[in-house]
Amino acid sequence: MPGLKPYTLSNGSGKVARPGVHRLLIFAACIAITTAFSLVGLIPTFAAPGQPRHQDFEVPELHRVKSVTLQPTYTCRSSEDFQKGYERTALFISKFSRDMNSPELLFEGACRGSDFLFSASGGDSMDLIEDMGEVPLENVAAQSVFLTRGIHFDRNARVQINHTYAVLLNQSVLRGLFVFTVVDHVPNERLDIRYAVKEYQILSVRHESPGFDWGVGNL
Repeated sequence: MPGLKPYTLSNGSGKVARPGVHRLLIFAACIAITTAFSLVGLIPTFAAPGQPRHQDFEVPELHRVKSVTLQPTYTCRSSEDFQKGYERTALFISKFSRDMNSPELLFEGACRGSDFLFSASGGDSMDLIEDMGEVPLENVAAQSVFLTRGIHFDRNARVQINHTYAVLLNQSVLRGLFVFTVVDHVPNERLDIRYAVKEYQILSVRHESPGFDWGVGNL
């Protein structure tokens, strides 16, 4: 019985390639494939139409003091102005909250009545606000918000000049903390504040218990 010849590979030119060359070609091909897959993570991805990209959120810079004027109070406006939405009666910290039409702070008060600061505007928002008293805004760190004596968070707070407030943002799509000081106030007409954001996170809910309702009791 004739002996078996070793396996060889023709390169199409009539010459026979050696087995070692064949293995080298396969090894080089594997290296090329591995390198291609490792580069996939470096290629930028683009969101599908209708889905906001990360840079579209325009999240605020932390610990940077900014100034803003809110005017007038949300309720003390004409019916025509109500049709225009919040306009300048509310503070939107990011483009994300503005696109959601969900302000982080609302300047509110009935005409000829007392003015208040609201930290929530509805939905599943559980935002809270705290009046820290006459504390310099530059001295307020995130930890000092929770170390203040007699700490008391509420859904709203009365407007008082030179008082510093802390707002805890607690929503299904947003988590954060910002502080602000009332610089000037004209009842029903204008509110000048300086504020700084201490934390701001845009969230994505992975799992949640169904059935949340503000008015439902317990069995």
